[in-house]
Amino acid sequence: MQNPTGPLTGIRIIDLTNVLFGPLATRNLGDLGADVIKVEGLSGDLWRYTGHSRNPGMGGQFMAVNRNKRSIAVDLKHESGRDVLDRLIRSADVLISNIRPEGLARLGVDYDACSALNPRIIFVSATGFGQDGPWRARPAFDEIIQAASGFSSSIGSQESPELVPSLIADKVCGLELTANITAALLHRERTGEGQLVEVPMLETLAAFNSIEMLGGFAFEPSIGEAGYNRVRERKPAPTADGWIAILPYTEAQWFSFFKATGHPELIDEFEIRDPVKRAANIDILYAKLRELTKTRTTAEWCEILETLDIPFAQFASLSDRHAQEHLDAVDLFTTLDHPTEGELVQARPSARFSKSPASIRRMPPRLGEHTIEILKEAGYTDTEIDELLSSGAFSQAEVPSPKQQVAPPQQ
Repeated sequence: MQNPTGPLTGIRIIDLTNVLFGPLATRNLGDLGADVIKVEGLSGDLWRYTGHSRNPGMGGQFMAVNRNKRSIAVDLKHESGRDVLDRLIRSADVLISNIRPEGLARLGVDYDACSALNPRIIFVSATGFGQDGPWRARPAFDEIIQAASGFSSSIGSQESPELVPSLIADKVCGLELTANITAALLHRERTGEGQLVEVPMLETLAAFNSIEMLGGFAFEPSIGEAGYNRVRERKPAPTADGWIAILPYTEAQWFSFFKATGHPELIDEFEIRDPVKRAANIDILYAKLRELTKTRTTAEWCEILETLDIPFAQFASLSDRHAQEHLDAVDLFTTLDHPTEGELVQARPSARFSKSPASIRRMPPRLGEHTIEILKEAGYTDTEIDELLSSGAFSQAEVPSPKQQVAPPQQ
């Protein structure tokens, strides 16, 4: 394992999260240098078992958001399990959980209990719904938040809502969670104060969606319909041999586009010079664009649009990570050599730091891979560790020979 170099080097995170919302945030913190201790139940994070895997409990989706972490497998309902967690809390900078608050309270792991052990701790509650609202005790997953936030209606319509085929709520909220944890750490550096931080999914996605989708309802009383018509009209543009994404946006870009296609008369017909009228005509304007793009091949359009400095892109393939030349050139996707799971393809940290670079230092852990290591760091003797393991409250993953467990990929 290489030494951490990121801006959060020296920060310790106790991670009681599972699935995607919380683990994405703690992976980001780990990429930035934090020491992330993933506290899992004896059966492990539910997301270990989703999607494709070479070995049980090491699914590709799980591994994508659980690198740069160490795993301890422990039953927190067991008295010795809680004792170990208390020791870890005393040494931690941040504790983050997406266990529902009433469940945490039953375990005795609420903010008051943790701050009594460590007044400087930042206690982060990643919830589905804000705890001052009537839905505070409800369970939440991505689809539920897409529906409740209005996001699904803005993608489809109120009459025919659609769910985005991506875990957009979990991922947006995971990024918000990352930002707020680092902000709380900055506050503590300035004041010495720990605090309780709550990041609720519903409020986060509803606020995210409202930026452009409130439309006329951004005013009181409303001055128009909700939604953003230009976004609704965006569609892939057909070419003579495929598809392209193209977005003339400014007046100059629309001028260039219509002149390049041999239709300068459309500049006046669609009232391009007036931004208000241009926006009002956006549906017929985009329809005309899609009609004109059929006249040339994708390669021809790429050459023309590059010259005209009009925003465009070819559609990338999920199955070919080398198809997008820019991402290939910047080495976004990297190959990791996991000691038991073989070669993995993951996106590296996307941000660049000139002085404190983020990095991938640890491979995604097997369930309980670091139980003994973490117990030793917490001050337990070998005899005490043997007793804890024999109590049934902890488990330690077997240490296989390199690549010993690798099996053929699932088809």
